Amino acid sequence: MGSLRKRMVEDMKLRGFSQRTQESYASAVYHLARYFRKSPEELEEEDLRDYFLYLVEKRGLAPSSIRHHKSGIKFLYSHTLQQPMQVLDRVKPAVPKTLPVVLTEIEVRQVLRKVRRPVYRTALMLIYSCGLRLGEGLRVEIGDVDGEKGRLHVRNAKGNKDRYALLPQRMYSILQQYWIDHRPSGVLIFQAPKRVAPAGSSSVQKAFRQACEDAELVKKATVHTLRHSYATHLLERGVSIRLIQRSLGHRSLQTTQRYSHITGDAETSARKVLNDLMSDL
Repeated sequence: MGSLRKRMVEDMKLRGFSQRTQESYASAVYHLARYFRKSPEELEEEDLRDYFLYLVEKRGLAPSSIRHHKSGIKFLYSHTLQQPMQVLDRVKPAVPKTLPVVLTEIEVRQVLRKVRRPVYRTALMLIYSCGLRLGEGLRVEIGDVDGEKGRLHVRNAKGNKDRYALLPQRMYSILQQYWIDHRPSGVLIFQAPKRVAPAGSSSVQKAFRQACEDAELVKKATVHTLRHSYATHLLERGVSIRLIQRSLGHRSLQTTQRYSHITGDAETSARKVLNDLMSDL
């Protein structure tokens, strides 16, 4: 399995896969080999069918987890072994169409005010202000901040793609003051203590959960909820959905459009227009 794993990792590097994707795919193949206690090279289509039935029926994995296992295993057979397995095309876990949790503008501010440590509070403010993913926010370097043009260079985002996000003037001022007060030793704005690396994502998540508790927030929010809230609040204030799509780094407009279903202010406005339209019916 060692040499096969090495070849698979090399194939993923040649295709430009991120480190995170490489680890995820390699893990999926590792669990497959561990289940059968033999190399995936020795498995047949019926074995893979049994394995995915095991993941669904015995382990009860969520559809997203099934998709991760499928992607890694499919890459192995299609690209590394050059032996496509048709049965994998029949593994199609249903994806529940749920709407994301979104905080109101007031709730966002209540939570952020409760974050105690400046490094975590400033990082979370940046994540909300620019609609970032957690990892994107923690990897920001001083050179990525362009206060004059009001934009943030988001590097190495999902899919190994760079993009520019809109940077509010207020957030730029907050970052300037944070830099003056804390002076990280390297180029990273949010640096981990005692080492040149981004602040830990688990620590930021823990700080956010504590802030939600302190703010007595009822909604089940995570750090990613700030990104959902950012998109929803911009839509409610009339910002072009195309511009929001570009700022979030969504490949498909359809992904961004889901926020149109949860904009409370837009719904209130539409209801008023509808009532006026039908008032003398």
